[in-house]
Amino acid sequence: MAAHRRPHRRPLGGSTARTAVTVALAGAATAAGFGGTGHADPQPTPEQVKARVDGLYREAEAATEKYNGAKESADAAERRLRTLRDRAARTEQELNSAREALGSVAAAQYREGGLDPTLRLMLSDDPGRYLDGAALAERAGDRRAAAVARVRGYLREIERLRGTARVESASLRSRQAELERHKKTVTGKLGEARRLLARLSAGQRAAIGRDGDPGRSTRAVGGTRDGLGTPGSAQAPTPRAAAAVAYAYQKLGSPYVWGATGPDAFDCSGLVQAAYRSAGVALPRTTYAQIGAGRRVSRSDLLSGDLVFFYSGVSHVGIYVGDGLMIHAPNPSAPVRVAPIDEMPFSGATRVV
Repeated sequence: MAAHRRPHRRPLGGSTARTAVTVALAGAATAAGFGGTGHADPQPTPEQVKARVDGLYREAEAATEKYNGAKESADAAERRLRTLRDRAARTEQELNSAREALGSVAAAQYREGGLDPTLRLMLSDDPGRYLDGAALAERAGDRRAAAVARVRGYLREIERLRGTARVESASLRSRQAELERHKKTVTGKLGEARRLLARLSAGQRAAIGRDGDPGRSTRAVGGTRDGLGTPGSAQAPTPRAAAAVAYAYQKLGSPYVWGATGPDAFDCSGLVQAAYRSAGVALPRTTYAQIGAGRRVSRSDLLSGDLVFFYSGVSHVGIYVGDGLMIHAPNPSAPVRVAPIDEMPFSGATRVV
């Protein structure tokens, strides 16, 4: 019988060897718990989500105030540009009128011809009338010179207006680009906050004070005062301050929408601006400007209607209503409401009127 031979083993090499090593390492890693889902990142707790969302809201609000400031500057640049263009159009109309008048004078002079004035006097049937006419012609020459000067003045003014308009146009484009950058920042941070909250159940969101739809900043919210506090007892220093506070109470429950100034939705500085606008007082658009719009007061001297500001960057504002309470537009997860001023780091206060 023929002897049975053991098959000859060929050595592993090249890509075959590398594949075998890779498979072996992958198997060892799986067995040791390094692969698959064995070591997936743990889901954040509701408290961790709340902390991150609160941070995102603060960052978004700071970017919102920068957006508001850039928008205010862009709007002002657009108004200036529109005014310049209107002035340039009016000046061009005046230029055209001056050119027509100058053309009439030139045509009359051409019709009169270039006859020597002494010869005209000698040939005239009525030298006295001629001399009177010559005096009128001299005055007409003065008027012609004045007309030429007006035309030149209009041309210079139009060129100046156009140059200024070019500068304003460039400024407007810059402000619009800045608006887009801040808008992208705000929407990015708010979007991340919504995604984090969407991972939680309704019960978990309620437990951390973020109840309801995490995207509700784009929807209307009821205006009831139930559970949102009652008017404070502090006396407003002026009727206008009292009127601003009354307006703020009427807006309880209105949704927070970044960049909004009412009448149905607000961001924090937009609510303050709208409240005082209803009382006949014009306030700047941003928290950074609003804190300088009145007389600074200490926390211990607060009265109803005073503006209270928060965080080191002065990125949030509310309207004080007494008893340590304010009305403010908190963030996209909460409507306009009454809240303690102690719930955020206090940075200063201003009495507007």
